[in-house]
Amino acid sequence: MKGNEHIKGRGAQHQVANRFFELSYEMRDDFLNYCAAEGEEATDSRTTFIDTFPKTIVNKVNSPDVGLEFSLNPYQGCEHGCVYCYARNSHEYWGYGPGLDFEQKILVKRNAVELLEQKLRSKSWKAAPIVLSGNTDCYQPIERKLQITRKLLQLFLKYKHPVGIITKNAFIQRDIDILEELAKDNLVRVNLSITSLEEKTRQLLEPRTASIKKRLQTIEKLSEKDIPVNVMMAPIIPSINSHEILPLIKEIAERGACGVGYTVVRLNGAIGEVFSEWIRRAMPDRADKVLHQIAECHNGTLNDSRFGTRMKGEGNIADQISQQFAIGRKKYLSGRERPVLNCDLHEQYKDGQLKLF
Repeated sequence: MKGNEHIKGRGAQHQVANRFFELSYEMRDDFLNYCAAEGEEATDSRTTFIDTFPKTIVNKVNSPDVGLEFSLNPYQGCEHGCVYCYARNSHEYWGYGPGLDFEQKILVKRNAVELLEQKLRSKSWKAAPIVLSGNTDCYQPIERKLQITRKLLQLFLKYKHPVGIITKNAFIQRDIDILEELAKDNLVRVNLSITSLEEKTRQLLEPRTASIKKRLQTIEKLSEKDIPVNVMMAPIIPSINSHEILPLIKEIAERGACGVGYTVVRLNGAIGEVFSEWIRRAMPDRADKVLHQIAECHNGTLNDSRFGTRMKGEGNIADQISQQFAIGRKKYLSGRERPVLNCDLHEQYKDGQLKLF
């Protein structure tokens, strides 16, 4: 592969050094030339799965502008490969890089189910919504084989505990049977991520995710079972998907979504390098324009960590995005509400069955 040719099927286009490591490595041209001459691959592009056994599984979220209090991630790293993913930076804390490593080295929390049950049975635990996928997608491809997420949902149902889900994978349809039972007691809410209505854009931004068609079908199927579905159009990227806001809100409203949210793309830490390298390969004709407009939304920089402004941005472009969402909600989603999850049942089911006395 040529040095600046776009790698299909991956978001990140290169390895990015871990900022916590003193040493890093790079591939020299003579090695790449040797591999090309011998017909060999310079790197191993296969995904590997690494078993881990953490001591805790429910994480307290302290960020004031994230919109969730507790999260649970059965996997770290994500094979979906979304180029803009904010979770890439967290992979460095596990000893890996935020570029291709994030997509190719997936950590599996093998004891997630046991740890959650301990938490839900704890006398000191007071029910509060726990969100699956606060960091990486709980329905990424390996879930089809391991079924950790399904087992977690079975526990939430057993203990009548509220749970939220964030995903962009239509594979969530596998668990409609459990979600339907949770929804009867107002114990679940799904947040489905849809960044674009254009399949070509989806393939570039999110190379290993479910197609747009399947995600729209997922909204319909969940809504038909009275499982509340909110859509996150996240992130909005100027000059890539910012023109799709109103058409997308109209489409999801017709499919049964109860609401829509958004964030403006922010390229903190190593994500700035990952995204910049990606866009210069995938969209070279508009790379400079997009990067400049992203910076315009964040006080002139790609890196924005300020609570309160980092999610929505500021300036003219950010204001236009906000206004379009306000118009879209009023025009297409008026009168629809996202339900508040029920935290009142769990105390009666702490031992896994209803307490009569």
